[in-house]
Amino acid sequence: MHLSPRYDGDIRALTGAPRADALDALVEDLRAADPAVRDDGAYVTAARWIPMLERAERHRLGDRITVHFTDPAVQARTFAPLVLARIVEAGDWREAWWSPFAEWYPAERDLRGHDAELGWLHAAAHGADLLAALARHPGQEPSRLTDLAVARLLAPTAHLFDAQEDDRLAYALAQILSRPDLGAEKATAWLVPIEKAFRTGEPGPVPAWASNTMRTLRMLYLLADRGLRTRNTDEPAHGVTHREAVLEGLAATLAVVAPYTG
Repeated sequence: MHLSPRYDGDIRALTGAPRADALDALVEDLRAADPAVRDDGAYVTAARWIPMLERAERHRLGDRITVHFTDPAVQARTFAPLVLARIVEAGDWREAWWSPFAEWYPAERDLRGHDAELGWLHAAAHGADLLAALARHPGQEPSRLTDLAVARLLAPTAHLFDAQEDDRLAYALAQILSRPDLGAEKATAWLVPIEKAFRTGEPGPVPAWASNTMRTLRMLYLLADRGLRTRNTDEPAHGVTHREAVLEGLAATLAVVAPYTG
């Protein structure tokens, strides 16, 4: 069976070998350099098909996608968390997927949002999308999610976020901080390494990592103060679990680099 680049077929109409071939083609095209194939074709199709797959198929798809975290092609690496996020939203997650993601996310050096030839890459944003999905998935430890977001923010980089990656990371952090099982201490403990990093600042141009982190925390303050909505749902806005403590912690951390704040 040969799938068209537009994936006009319905996965529910396929069984046996044709269905397996369709999923094989999808995995391969999710690492394609052509954004029309990868983004407009394969990813859009993955988002449509994943809720229709059997659980075992979603697990096999996730197993194969996590291999992409070590792929030499940047677009393969950066689309892996986006696909895993859709699998998590469909209700499935395997602990074996965590380590490949956690090792890749803060180590990724190509943080470009968009490339003229490859299209959208968005490593920081796509990783944040997976963190946000995991924040809503049962059984996740909030601290390891916040710690991974912080590791991404504090990792050395010369790239200044220019495609709202800071907003996506702030949204992911807000989702994590909205978990009802989050303890009061853990709601702000993740800010400690950020405060320490800010205190290492020296006179001169603001490093990209610091600017990226400051802007992420500012957006998070807004979300914590005003509430946030779960993406792609009609749910009403909700607040973070320990709102006052989070707001105070964010303000104190930002005051290190903006001492003129009240």
